[in-house]
Amino acid sequence: MSVKNGFKFDTDNNKLLVYQESSNVATFDNSSPNLTVASGATITAGDLTVTAGNIDVVAGTLDVQDGGAITQVTNKGNGVSLSTYSGQITTTAAALAAGVEVTFVVTNTLVAINDVVIVNVQSGGTPGEYMAAVTTVANGSFHITLTNLSGSSASDAVILNFVVIKGAAS
Repeated sequence: MSVKNGFKFDTDNNKLLVYQESSNVATFDNSSPNLTVASGATITAGDLTVTAGNIDVVAGTLDVQDGGAITQVTNKGNGVSLSTYSGQITTTAAALAAGVEVTFVVTNTLVAINDVVIVNVQSGGTPGEYMAAVTTVANGSFHITLTNLSGSSASDAVILNFVVIKGAAS
């Protein structure tokens, strides 16, 4: 029996097959149980929830595509607002003295207190001149501390990349 769009239960192999345009796009193997999804498949609405076990990326990448960009104004201590799961913050080119740290808030309505936020320096200045770290995470915001590691004052527009990983307390 040919199926163009829909489901077919393969009783010989105890598998549920999902078809789209006559191609098998997913297979649920009831004996394993394993769900195999065809390459390039996309969940276009809703969430993928795993209630037990792990999500393992064996080959390829974890690609967070909800991004945005914001540019800081006036000084490196001014906060910015960007509500995306990943993004790019360009700081102002205001001077930061040698060995000095400055902390600013990123208002982000998607961030919760149990989330993990990762930040890194993409560019600005010479390699190793700046270090960035997330120093506080709260509901609706996180703080980034930028440090000038050089032996002299630096006036660079530093580009920072960040990503939010949703977390839980239990």
